Order: sequence, then C-alpha cells, then structure tokens
Amino acid sequence: MRTLQILLLLCLLPGLFFASASSASENPDLHLSKDRSLSVERLWQFQRIGNPVVSPDGKLIVASVTGYDVAADKANGRLWLFSADGKQQRPLTAEGLRASEPTFSPDGNTLAFISQRDKDDAGQIYLLPMQGPGEARRLTEVPTGVYGIKWVGQHLYFISRVWPDKNWDEMKAQLKTNKDSKMSGRQWNALPYSHFDHWIDESRQAHVYRIAASGGEVQPVTQPFGRELPRSSQSAGSYDIHPQERYIAFNSNGWDNQVDAKIDVFLARLGSTEAINLTPDNQAPDSSPQFSPDGKSLAFSQQRIHGFYADTANLVVYDLARNSSRVLTADWDRSVSNFVWASDSRGFYSSIDDAATNRLYFIDARSGKPRAITKATSFGQPALAGNRLIATNDSFLFPARLVSIDPRNGNTTRLDNFNDDILSQVDLGTYESVTYKGVEGKDIQMWVHYPPGFDKSKKYPLFLLIHGGPHNAFTDSFSYRWNSQTFSSWGYVSAWPNFHGSSGFGQDFADAINPDWRTKPLADIQAATQWFENHSWIDTDRMVAGGASYGGYLTSILLGTEHPFKALLIHAAVYNIYSQMAADFAVHSTRFGGYWENPEIYKAISPHYFAGNFNTPTLVIHGQLDYRVPVGQGFELFRTLQMRGVESRMIYFPDENHWILKPNNSIYWYNQVKDWMTKFAEPGAK
Repeated sequence: MRTLQILLLLCLLPGLFFASASSASENPDLHLSKDRSLSVERLWQFQRIGNPVVSPDGKLIVASVTGYDVAADKANGRLWLFSADGKQQRPLTAEGLRASEPTFSPDGNTLAFISQRDKDDAGQIYLLPMQGPGEARRLTEVPTGVYGIKWVGQHLYFISRVWPDKNWDEMKAQLKTNKDSKMSGRQWNALPYSHFDHWIDESRQAHVYRIAASGGEVQPVTQPFGRELPRSSQSAGSYDIHPQERYIAFNSNGWDNQVDAKIDVFLARLGSTEAINLTPDNQAPDSSPQFSPDGKSLAFSQQRIHGFYADTANLVVYDLARNSSRVLTADWDRSVSNFVWASDSRGFYSSIDDAATNRLYFIDARSGKPRAITKATSFGQPALAGNRLIATNDSFLFPARLVSIDPRNGNTTRLDNFNDDILSQVDLGTYESVTYKGVEGKDIQMWVHYPPGFDKSKKYPLFLLIHGGPHNAFTDSFSYRWNSQTFSSWGYVSAWPNFHGSSGFGQDFADAINPDWRTKPLADIQAATQWFENHSWIDTDRMVAGGASYGGYLTSILLGTEHPFKALLIHAAVYNIYSQMAADFAVHSTRFGGYWENPEIYKAISPHYFAGNFNTPTLVIHGQLDYRVPVGQGFELFRTLQMRGVESRMIYFPDENHWILKPNNSIYWYNQVKDWMTKFAEPGAK
C-alpha cells in the first residue's frame, strides 16, 4: 500500500513578496471546526489554479486562480503572478473582475488577457504593462466578444462567433434586437443544434481575427477562406499562427456533412483567400495544429477511426518546405492530444494519459521515441521556462499546485503555497493501485482508497465508483466533483476501477467494448466486486455503487442485473440509448449505424430493456442544462423505478449541466449522496 503522509506533501517555499491567497486567519471556521475530514465544505474553500503561461525569458509565470464565495454562490477568478525561482507570488488583477487566457507579448513587457469589465457586453482583450505601475487598457471592442487569443509578432489573434454577412455595427444592432426580443424560439435546418450545455446558433460562425497590439482595425483572417472553425467547439487550440506571421493553420470541417463532421487541418498564407486541406484523405479528426519555433514545421494530432473519439491520437509533423507529412508516434500505444514544441524544435513535451496517471513525456521530433519525465501523481499541460518546465501537479491527496520540473529527471520544485492552510487541518486517508483479473483473464487496474485511520482487522462498507466516458479513466488526480478522499472520509473503502474501455491502457483495451458497451465492463465491475468480497476487511452486507454519464449507464446495467449492492447512485445516465438521439451526439450511430440499421446492437445494450429486473434502491440525479445526456433520461429511469415500486429518489437541478458546478448545489449533491448511502450501508468500521 502506498501510504502518503500529508506533511511530506506540503512544503512552503520561502521568499520575498510571497502573498498567500487565503489563510486560516481569514477562515476562522478552519480553527473552530473539530471535523478534520476532507468535507465538501472544505473542497469549496480551495483555490483552484489554472494552466500556467510563461514569459519569453522564462522568469515570470501567470496563472488564473479561482476561489468561491459559497454564500454568494459565485466564483472569483483573478490572475496571479509567480516567479520561476519561487520567490514571488502575488495577485496581478483586481479581485471581483474576472480575467482569463493570459498571454505574454513576444518581448514579455505586456500581458494580454480576456476580461469583461466596465460596460463591456462581452469579453474583450485587455493589455497590462508588466514593468512599473499601470492599469490594464482595453484593446478590442468586438460586440460578439473574443476568446482563444494568441500574441504573435505585432498582432493579437482571437476567435469570435459572428454573423458572416454583417459588419460590426450591424452585429451590435442584431445583438440588441435579440436581447430585447420577446420571441424565444430557435430554428435549425442542420446539425449541430447543441454542445454540452448551450444551444448553437446556426446563423453564426466562429472565425479567427487579428488586431495590431497598438490598436486599430480588426482584420478578418479565416473569413476570406470561406471556412469556419468547427461549429460545436473552438478554442485557442483550434488554430495557430506561424512565428513570422506567414501562415495560419486551423481546424475546419472538411466536407459538407454536418451530422458527422470531418475535422481537418487547413493551411493558408495570411492575407490570401485560399486554404489548403492538409488531411483530405483522413475521415477522423485532425486537431491541435502548432507551428515549430523555427517556423519550418507544423505538428498536429491525428486519429484514424471516424466515430471513435478514443482512437489513439498520433503526433504528425508536416514539413512546410517539402509539403510532406510523417507520423511520429505510430508505434506508441498512447494518445498525444496536447503538446508543446521544445524551444529548439527538436521535440515535444506533453501530458499523456498513461495507465491511470497523467505523466509528462518528451517525444523526439526525429525518431518519435517517447521518454517519460515524471512517474507518480498527475501533471497538466506544460509550458517552457528556459531549461525547465512549468505545469500544475495534483494527486488524489492534493489539488493542483504550481511546480517547476527538471525535464531530465522529473524532479519538481513547488512554486506556490495555495491551500496549505486548509490541508493542514485535514486528516487524509491512504490509497493504493491494485491489479485484479477481469474479463477473459485480463489485468484490470484499480485505485483503492481507505478511510483515515483504516484498520484491516475491522470491517468497512464499500463504495464502488464507475467512471464516465466510457473512454476516460480514473487517474491519480484531484477531483472536485467526485472526490475520492471525501467519499472515503465518510467511512467507506472506495473503489475506482479502470475497466475495459478505459483510456490510457492502449488502443485494443479502449476499443474492446465497441459496440457492446455492456458485456466486458459489467464483467470487470463484477470481478472488482468479488475482489473486495474476498478481503476480510470488507463488510459484504454494506456495499453500494454509483456512477455518472457512462458510469450512470453501467450502473443502470447493474440495476437490471443480479448484484450484491444495497443501493445505487445514478447520475446523468444514458438509460435509454434510443432517446439518447436527442443529445448533442448519438451513441454508435456514426461508426456502427443507427438503431434502424442495426437494431440488435441497441436492444442488447440499452439499460431500459432490463427494467423488469430493477429492485435496488436508487438515487437518480440529473441537470436540466445537460445536453450531452438530456434530462429526460433521468426522469425516464425515475418513473420506471417508481412504477415498479422500487424505493428511489429523484434530484433535479434546473440550473446545472452534465456536471454539478455551483457551490451550494455541489454541497447539496454530496450531502444527498451521503444520506442515501448511509441509509442502506452505514459508514464506518465495525
């Protein structure tokens, strides 16, 4: 068992100008409370650090830091400045004014970021001088707002969703008309109509624009090509600008079919009217284009199986002079979906989903050979700081913190002191990684979390969790929505298995459950349950289980199958695969055909077909704004349980999406889950 002591995890870095974001003196409840568990209330006291950006000279680091006012039910995000030597930590932007997407100028003297302040109707680019005193000044006045910013050469580039046939004044007028209109109807003539938690206006398109850093006219970049960025989702990763501002590379749908978009990489000279499709023969997504620092190459991520979002993403390098591509990582059974070029253009650094841990890797740009930099705990996407890397680092036992990493050996140095005061008031449990035999005798990795003060001579209840996706994984990372230590602090041993279909264990393992979502994952969960039943410290009369999204789907499958669990939690579940057609995606239809083409697939795996076996007390939870798994799924399941006379409870959030994100809703969610599980499986040792 890996026993981790919290005092070893928390090291305060001394130094000049070190300002703490919060302290015990500012949180008197930390002193008064006798509860030393990682409660949900404590989760909402943590400061949450975003991905860092580094100044060109590698000396300064800026990251967004978000705290929450539970009483007001609001987030308070601001930018913080850190030094790479660990001697400085201070707020950079004012409290109460949201700021995001920090971006340094090429000379490092100015920081650009997005904020909505004064009388801005939408987010705009602001510029803040980094030398001496000075206030941030607004650079843009784009009525449709800006996001996805990059600073290259003398220009700032950004994305905006616009009406392509209107000028800025006409768009401003259209926005006012829409705001004042008493008509709320929406119209679609083609897909997509939604993405995750918002509706998509098909009359608007996402395009890249630019503006000189000194101000002036906003210039269209992608609009002259007659190609928009992908309709469902766009970000700064959807495009890149050549370091000498010669080219733009961007993602766009490569064919007219909007039902199953073909995301390609397009290349164009800035100022031209023609964009060339670099990936016309690949129907699967090509994404995240990035030019090399020397300007000679373009790298991007490429999948090969259309309709399989967990298909291994290979790193591809396109030679701009030779107009030729080569796949670097074809022989590596891991996905490279996000990466950053090394400063000498000889390789890449990336955070890789690797066997239940997000590890940093270096990938050689010639051979494609990967080299692991870090081993234990998880790391976010790195940024370059001279001969070191800067990234966030988190684990099951601590939230994200800012660290500097030596890329030669993975040694880390802590750069911040956020959340130490809170963690010093908490008694954490322990955890370990175990392996058991799943379906067909294959090894299955599983995290096991033990409550604080665990004593193997006693018996504990089991809370088994099932992850979503299905092609995701439980990694050694800190979660605010389903926190392993919070669940275990209630007095449960909690289990987090990475069953067949999980990501990070290779292509064959991930694809083993398609199109049959049911059989192998169910067998792996049953085997995990048996693994615990064979241990003397588990009370087999006090076992519960739950999951969300696909995890809710598989828990619904458990509900209709013989199992030993006394109660179930089913959150945002795909319960009826037929009615899942109302979502922003349809299960299996792209790759295996619709239910009218292959009805036997859907009938074999849809949980609602097994409703005649439902007899386990079940807590059902769903959010109205969930367009990934529409809310009707939850109500269908709840009505079925009620009609069958099964003890059940439905919790509905009118203002939440697929996830429960608001502080007070989250606290209520955790407390309701605890109340439900306690009713059927009393927590604590016996």
